[in-house]
Amino acid sequence: MDTRKLKYFLAVVDHDGFNRAAEHLLIAQPSLSQTIASLEKELGVPLFHRIGRKAVLSEAGKELVGPARLVMRDLDAAQSAVQSLRGVRSGRLDIITMPSPGIEPLTSMIAAFTTLHPSVRLNVSAAFTPEEVIESVRSGSTEIGLAGSPTPIRVPGVQVLELEQQPLILIVNPRTDTFDPGKSAIHREDLGGHRIIASQRGSLMRWLVDDALARGIKVEIVVEVAHRTSILPLVLAGVGHAVMPSSWAPTAHKAGLRTVLIEPVSHLDVAVLSRKDNLTPAARAFLEVAGEHRQTTD
Repeated sequence: MDTRKLKYFLAVVDHDGFNRAAEHLLIAQPSLSQTIASLEKELGVPLFHRIGRKAVLSEAGKELVGPARLVMRDLDAAQSAVQSLRGVRSGRLDIITMPSPGIEPLTSMIAAFTTLHPSVRLNVSAAFTPEEVIESVRSGSTEIGLAGSPTPIRVPGVQVLELEQQPLILIVNPRTDTFDPGKSAIHREDLGGHRIIASQRGSLMRWLVDDALARGIKVEIVVEVAHRTSILPLVLAGVGHAVMPSSWAPTAHKAGLRTVLIEPVSHLDVAVLSRKDNLTPAARAFLEVAGEHRQTTD
């Protein structure tokens, strides 16, 4: 098995099919198909199921993605190490993030990183639970992960750099804003009688709403949202208030919305996850930026 075959295999995965992958690789589509067929013959299993014009990963294909990325990443690391002797920093860095850390602190860290290393390409994918981030980093699908959880993350075999704590806030619907404008904080009991746009179960934000309901506070969940990018537009549309981490506050304020702290305060612990060894130069450089961000936050 050679790295060219793995490169072509990952291109089909990343570009959702053979045609786009061939265009990206600047090769003919039949040549790409022959290379993948050769890899499948070498491994003795099909890597894709061909459904019409679509190529869907088989179970064997799904298992190969992580190890293939590790091989290609190690190759990039070797090339980057040699290139760094000439003062060149290049390559690709794969990052996975949950929604709230993906707003902040990821935005600030990427801004700092790309200023220092403009020739490194960043690829940011999405996760919705800490477990997804942990698995992605462990499997090698990504090198850097950003996760937020109600308690500090402790995972064997994974390096964890704690960055910051984000208190939960209420993003207030301007159409039904009956809270005291002179107060910057409310109590959970003050949520009674209000309509709430809630995240799905499993998140700290949803836990706070469910906890209020369990305590007899009459909160009405009007919408349950999986994709948190929909939450601010729904608040702006007057659908309801939203409980979110403080990382959303700057965007909410720019949109003309008001935010208040919810007491007693619950925090989202945000951390950067990575493998403990065999990181590419780009990943190590990103961790340096993360460390500087942590010092600034402290």
